[in-house]
Amino acid sequence: MRDWDVIVVGGGPGGAACAGELVRRGLRVLVLDRAAFPRVKPCGGLVTQEAAAALGLREADYPHGWLWIDRFHFHWRGLRLAVPSPQISIRRVEFDRFLLERSGAEFVRHRVRQVTREGGRYVVDGRFRAEVVVGAGGTACPVHRSFFRDRTPRARGLQITALEAEFPCEPRERDCHFWFFEEGFPGYYWYIPKADGHVNVGVGALAEPLRRAQDGVWRHWQRCVEKLRRLGWLGDRVPEPDGHTYYLVDRPRAARRDGAYLVGDAAGLATRDLGEGIRAAIESGMRAAGAIADGGDYRLDDLPRTSWPALLRGLLRRRWWR
Repeated sequence: MRDWDVIVVGGGPGGAACAGELVRRGLRVLVLDRAAFPRVKPCGGLVTQEAAAALGLREADYPHGWLWIDRFHFHWRGLRLAVPSPQISIRRVEFDRFLLERSGAEFVRHRVRQVTREGGRYVVDGRFRAEVVVGAGGTACPVHRSFFRDRTPRARGLQITALEAEFPCEPRERDCHFWFFEEGFPGYYWYIPKADGHVNVGVGALAEPLRRAQDGVWRHWQRCVEKLRRLGWLGDRVPEPDGHTYYLVDRPRAARRDGAYLVGDAAGLATRDLGEGIRAAIESGMRAAGAIADGGDYRLDDLPRTSWPALLRGLLRRRWWR
């Protein structure tokens, strides 16, 4: 059995940001993930300027597709609000691999099944051992299941269910569009352009109201595709979507227990308005790294609960890393 200072379970943006900061501070870090990278990850892939700044990431340093979004259009009952807010659109299949490789942490492809605490250390499947473990494995993170389920039960009313697809299709413009509450849908449809001739299209909603209304997310996926085809934004070839669930940010949660930490979707940090979780994953991952390295507090209660502040601040920020 090999030993590390920290084991990070999950190699997405939160896990990679945490691992990179820990390596920078001189700790021995292992990242475990069941997937090989690059991996396909269903996600709108919007990175705020603030998240990129937290990573110290500049466009010139990023070797993959990086598209500046010009405006965000919010549609509701025939009304439209256009917000000019420069933000960044990336493809997670490229972004996640880049961050993980840049972290400098050792990576092992491994599906984590059991995390136990033995003699003051954390043991993963009897093979890997460390003084600290970080759960960055998303909604079904085994670190949450093993050490936090009794303290931070999932709030069913804040569970999001989503269907989305990312595929080659020349974007009509560099604007994002969100349609809220179509036919009583307790969520929104979206259209997000990507670099290199791709788009991301999807629908996401609160799961509990959908169940009560005996409605289904699949029906709204079909309506979303039909709407975009009528607008002339999509052709005939749209792949089958991928489905996933996650949780919106709730009241302040206990995300640290002894030497175990939760970051990103494992801690349920997606914003309540747009369900955006990349910034919170990066910020929580870096905060966890700071707490681990310095022995300080680990706070998440002051993270933004909505995406609006970042969008509004985007009105004033320059694209400083061009």
